[in-house]
Amino acid sequence: MAPQPSTVVRFGIYEVDLQSGELRKAGLKIRVQQQPLKLLGILLERPGEVVAREELRRRIWPDTSFGDFDQAVNVAVAKLRTALGDSADNPRFIETLPRRGYRFLAPVRGAGLYTEASPSAAEVDKQPDTAGPRAVSSRLLLRVGAVIIAALVLYSAYFLRRAGPEGQPKQNRIMLAVLPFENLSRDPEQEYFTDGLTEELIAELGRFNPDELGIIARASAMQYKDSHKSVEQITRELKVDFVVEGSVRRASNRVHISVELIRGGDQTHVWSDAYDYQVRNIVAMQKNISADVARQIQVKLATRTTQTLAAVDPEAHEDYLKGRFLFNKRNSNELALNYFEEASRKDPNYALPYTGLADIYELTDRPRLARAAVDRALQLDEQLAEAHNSLAQLLYRDDRDWAGAEREFKRALELDPNYAPAHHWYSMYLSLMGRKEQALSEAEKAYALDPLSPVVGANLAKILQENGQFDAAIAQARKTLELEPDSAVTHAVMGYVFERKRMYADAIRQFKRSLDLGGPPDEMRGLLGYCYAVSGDRANAQRTIDELRLLWPLHTHAALDLATIFSGLDDKEHAFYWLGRADESHVTDLIQLGRDPHFDNLNGDPRFQTLMRHVSPH
Repeated sequence: MAPQPSTVVRFGIYEVDLQSGELRKAGLKIRVQQQPLKLLGILLERPGEVVAREELRRRIWPDTSFGDFDQAVNVAVAKLRTALGDSADNPRFIETLPRRGYRFLAPVRGAGLYTEASPSAAEVDKQPDTAGPRAVSSRLLLRVGAVIIAALVLYSAYFLRRAGPEGQPKQNRIMLAVLPFENLSRDPEQEYFTDGLTEELIAELGRFNPDELGIIARASAMQYKDSHKSVEQITRELKVDFVVEGSVRRASNRVHISVELIRGGDQTHVWSDAYDYQVRNIVAMQKNISADVARQIQVKLATRTTQTLAAVDPEAHEDYLKGRFLFNKRNSNELALNYFEEASRKDPNYALPYTGLADIYELTDRPRLARAAVDRALQLDEQLAEAHNSLAQLLYRDDRDWAGAEREFKRALELDPNYAPAHHWYSMYLSLMGRKEQALSEAEKAYALDPLSPVVGANLAKILQENGQFDAAIAQARKTLELEPDSAVTHAVMGYVFERKRMYADAIRQFKRSLDLGGPPDEMRGLLGYCYAVSGDRANAQRTIDELRLLWPLHTHAALDLATIFSGLDDKEHAFYWLGRADESHVTDLIQLGRDPHFDNLNGDPRFQTLMRHVSPH
């Protein structure tokens, strides 16, 4: 039987059946009234061209007065934009040309071309599925033409954008953000699955050529979950060239993902595709999606491979995604721990659940268990950047193995230069080592990859302060507080900068605010007490000392904080006593003792020099 001409027009993840008058998003029908759909059909006849208002009046509202027509067309366009998630101010699909008409902006596929009928859901379930390349779909020929055109356009645009005055390529990378995928299953219980696929796609794209492609970190990308911001706003806030949007629909043991790539500069829909796989082959599907996206933006494939792309037990993968979903909420660690443990039980050779276990053990101060989990993860997959980053933290925080820690940080960044947590933690390590300029470089890289993270922003402010850039530090802290006004760590950093500027009243207000918001009870009291002491308020300094004594020895860091206050009071004997207790408790922050301005008045004492030789990294 000869194939029939298709009446289906596709753009992005949407499709319109011109014969039945139905609009679908990623396969799901969207309810739209008849007149807006007729208007859309007319615009799709001539994509990229202006359709005059008079033509719309003649074809849809021929018997309507001019006044009623104006209202009718405005309402129809507004309803259509709502259905498509479009914006009049920053249109992706429908552009208004005042007093002239309307123009459809996105690339269109399918209208007037011959194509086989799409298989039904039942037929899809019967089709073979492999973990290798995607099976050829009935729309392959249509996609090839669109992909070739998009690739040529992107190559030309990006060669010009990245070229210098002599036509030589610049070194700046293409920046891309993967926005949280939409859960089309209509089941809140599937949010973990949708969020997990978003996170894993971010990780997969991070393995591509880092000199050409930078990927916004998960923490910043997930800030846009359920956001109504336009693509133009998001690309401006994240400073990215492209965004990837998508939707996930899961039914039983199959998953359907629709993905589209949008250029930030003009919100052009560059490319889109749909993927159908069985859940057991979800890892292979993620690899194919990331490779397809990379090809569209002319990024070379990575030469390295990782064992994580091997097939894993689907139930173990499900448990891992549930664990990550709960861990990222930061208030369900024990539930997350159960899921990670269950995942490792179901598939003992699956490395990622052990990284989840290590994260929780490290966060809950169980270093031995964290080390065992990290070692197991690396035994299974030596190329996990997450595991090397966790190991680096354990080595310098608990073992004082400074050389080993740096080796592991560098290995993590070699494996995934787009892994923001590695840049973030490495900057903190470098700060402890006194390598301020390198620390600032790494903090800036982390911030570029994760600009909406309060912790990353606060760390950048802190390291700017350490480099003597006080005004820039305050500006960065204020910028971070605009995103998260209740960030305890940012208020603490702001207080520290004010303290360095000897603005003690302002510093005290910031430290108190941080303490109220859940900042470390020992460290915040230590900084508060020091400000009281050096500003002459001995009564409040003594009251803070009494409070810190109650925290010792449960909070081992309290020993260093007590020494800080006594140093501010110029009580050297008590300061040295508590520094000794801090050393006995292996307080990591002691390694920067010689650079801590809180102890400048102890510098000339031989006891201080002896202690520095003992605690400084060798």
